[in-house]
Amino acid sequence: MPEHYEVIIRSIIAFSLLLIGSRILGKQTISQMTIFDFIASISMGAIAANLAFNTSVKIHHIILAYSIFVIISLFTAFISMKSRKARKFFAGDPTIVIQNGMILESNMRKMRYTLDYLNQQLREKDVFNMEEVLYAIIETNGTLTVLKKSPYRYATRQDLMLHETSQEKLPIELIMDGEMVSQNLEQNNISQDWLEMQLNKRKVNVSEVMYAVMAANGNLYIDKYKDNITSPIDKE
Repeated sequence: MPEHYEVIIRSIIAFSLLLIGSRILGKQTISQMTIFDFIASISMGAIAANLAFNTSVKIHHIILAYSIFVIISLFTAFISMKSRKARKFFAGDPTIVIQNGMILESNMRKMRYTLDYLNQQLREKDVFNMEEVLYAIIETNGTLTVLKKSPYRYATRQDLMLHETSQEKLPIELIMDGEMVSQNLEQNNISQDWLEMQLNKRKVNVSEVMYAVMAANGNLYIDKYKDNITSPIDKE
């Protein structure tokens, strides 16, 4: 087999392995990761890359190595679910870097966390004055969680002693890409006849609709393929 054909086939296999591995391991692999998740993901990516272009290594050896990493990741995830000590070992502990408006320098040094980066993370949380912070904690996935002092927190309905309103529902997607989303219609007891009647009122067919969604307040939003906008503000 010509070498370039082999690279093409191996690349397809490598992509398939990454896709299958990600599906098996779940959404954790693409969300904010812990140190262990990061190591596992990088290692599996490197193995898949070698499968794609390193023709000197046998395919079944790389697939075996990749499978071992997936199994190890699943095993550690299972252990972490069962044991708090295991979770602490694999993910570590959150670290407090600000307490009652005061920076904990020793914890900052242990984390090798600079003041510049801390200020950047605080600004992303809409905090420009450290004196407003009661606690700032670096989570195990590297993100910064901030709890402001009570005078600087946003008021809630409970704080204002307002009556609780009924729980709002999520928007329901009814049409996508010119086709009705039958599953959403069935789950929410919405008939196709009702939806077609609403479309007829607007003199539009299902095939002309790019997107239709029922908002939490019951209003129906419809976006057609033809927007009839002659001069768009920003055209790519």
